[in-house]
Amino acid sequence: MRRLQLAEHSARAYAPVSPAVADALAGTKAVKVSVDRWGRTILRSSSYVGVVQVGDVELRVNPKIGVRRLLWLLGDAQSPRGWREDDVVNLAEADDLISTVAVSFLVAARRAIAAGVLRGYRVTEEATTILRGRLREADQLRGRLGLAVPLEVRYDDYTVDIPENRLLRFAALLLLSAPGVPASTRAGLRKLLSTLVDVSPFVPADQSPATTDNRLNRHYQPALRLSRLVLAGRGIEQPPGLVQASGFLFDLNRAFQNWLTAAVARALAPVGGRLHDEYRTYLDDDRRIAIRPDLVWVRGGRPAAVLDAKYKTLTLSKHPRGDVYQMLSYCTALGLPAGHLVYAAGDAEQVQHVVRYAGTTIQVWALDLSQPIPLLVAQVGRLADAVMHAPSTS
Repeated sequence: MRRLQLAEHSARAYAPVSPAVADALAGTKAVKVSVDRWGRTILRSSSYVGVVQVGDVELRVNPKIGVRRLLWLLGDAQSPRGWREDDVVNLAEADDLISTVAVSFLVAARRAIAAGVLRGYRVTEEATTILRGRLREADQLRGRLGLAVPLEVRYDDYTVDIPENRLLRFAALLLLSAPGVPASTRAGLRKLLSTLVDVSPFVPADQSPATTDNRLNRHYQPALRLSRLVLAGRGIEQPPGLVQASGFLFDLNRAFQNWLTAAVARALAPVGGRLHDEYRTYLDDDRRIAIRPDLVWVRGGRPAAVLDAKYKTLTLSKHPRGDVYQMLSYCTALGLPAGHLVYAAGDAEQVQHVVRYAGTTIQVWALDLSQPIPLLVAQVGRLADAVMHAPSTS
């Protein structure tokens, strides 16, 4: 197996790969593929990180912010109680994203079921020849009028087929199909699946099963947090062709936006209102030019602030003018005197631009995702404070 390493948002030249492999790599959308004048294969990565296997080539795209910080961003965005850094197992290869996720999940899942697989009550409705629980009279009369059996019944079943175990099972299946997972971890995942054999899977397109944090399932919580983190990734399974591709990727653009949404929403919660993500509105009166700002804070039934998340570095010497133009259109469409551009890194924490004649203020923020978590949370607090005290609409 030939292994290629690449950092997110970077380009690198490699010894040539076959045209079929190059086409399959490009088809995963993890990288763009080209050939230089010396015949070398040039791979350009974007915001996707993880692992892709194409034929005998394994490509690993690593996050610049580090594996543990990326997993914290993913977990903190999904768990209202916050992500715990000790959920993640320390591995020798700090940049091995998939191995870290798979090993951490397996360790947490083993601890969760060490004293036995969790059981719970599930409401079951079925047709049976034996009366069990309660008869669903309306369904019996509507569908089986005049028939003594089968009986339409409803009963509570004490079973392992509950949402908590469905999450564990589906996460294990996803990781088992991902390339780059260590052989010993694959064996552990197969053993876990055999333990959960009586648990029904849920269709990936369905909404993730809802679970609560209570006394009975508290020992499951680390495994559930990691299960949802696995579900945040994007599996790749292309149909068989000349070269088959498989993989497991995380979108850093989406990860940063989801985390920023959750962090700002928590900071704004004491003053009320609602923070909408992917807020749909229109730039023109005829409602033909649709726009969709990343975050819009609605208070009193009206937009009170707009934010746009940018997973890239702010460089003041080469300012991204297109982002400013985009934010100006958002402010204009929403009738707001100010907007906030939030970058994942940059030269300065905060700068602002006042648009000539319009008077619209574009506040530009550069968070530092690599700094200690308390300092990062404090940065978000300052951003939220600026949002709360922004001038009112005219």
